[in-house]
Amino acid sequence: MQDRLDGVTVFVETVQAGSFARAAERLELTRSAVAKSIGRVEARLGTRLFHRTTRALSLTEDGQLYYERCLRALEELGAAEASLESGRQDVRGKLRVSMPVLFGRLCVAPILLQLARDHPALELDLHFSDRPVDILAERIDLAIRNGAIGPSTGQLRARRLSSQKKVLCASPDYLARRGAPDGIAALDAHDALLYWRADYVQPWLVPDENGRLKEVTLTSRLRFDDLAVVADAARAGMGLAWLPRWLVSEPLHRGELVPVLDAHPPASIECHALWPAAPHMPLRLRLAIDALVVGLPGAVEPPQNEGG
Repeated sequence: MQDRLDGVTVFVETVQAGSFARAAERLELTRSAVAKSIGRVEARLGTRLFHRTTRALSLTEDGQLYYERCLRALEELGAAEASLESGRQDVRGKLRVSMPVLFGRLCVAPILLQLARDHPALELDLHFSDRPVDILAERIDLAIRNGAIGPSTGQLRARRLSSQKKVLCASPDYLARRGAPDGIAALDAHDALLYWRADYVQPWLVPDENGRLKEVTLTSRLRFDDLAVVADAARAGMGLAWLPRWLVSEPLHRGELVPVLDAHPPASIECHALWPAAPHMPLRLRLAIDALVVGLPGAVEPPQNEGG
């Protein structure tokens, strides 16, 4: 029976990965081991599950039918495990979490590591990346996203974790040399320190005096794909920066950075948790989300789960 379950897992992973090689990488097996496992499943069923070519791997008609049944079976197993887990207080099993690099390292990881200290049977796989990972294809149990999360697909669930205040700031030296802007229109005359990712410069969403967000697109000779370096450049007097307040709270407190346009209502960015939809939520996932709701900067009151 265990061999059969292992074969089902390898088969489903291969379908979702799109190739034996990628499935082997995800399962930490050799490509040969994956191919042999699929071969055993096909021999047991007496049918071919895949059309194999040198360029592509696709399901046969029998393979598609078997895949759909296997998915339902694995979902039922997951629901059974979750229902058993909900009846006990110990947290165990693996939790794969994806998060932005800097926010994850400074804000998310410390909370999850404390959870792991409190629950020695909990396993954590923490993945740090600023790209929006494919939660389902990459078998992520929990993804932390800053900013818009897109329309609901029914395959994911979401919960708002925090509302992080942003601050427009510069060093006292820079403001002494260039003066402080007196409004949004004056920003064009200043040196901007811009955050960019995947060749896309993120516009600033600066609130006007009435609190309405205005998208400000500036040009600059200084662009960075690391927010911490943006903050360092601002402290060095290189220009204005638009940053999360949690990142620069200490330089602001020490006077190394000064808020600009601080008479305007503050802007903020929403942070959400996303996870695959399932009939039952494992205890380890629920406790991780609850811990993040309480512990993240700009924490919000625990809302009802939202569709994501």
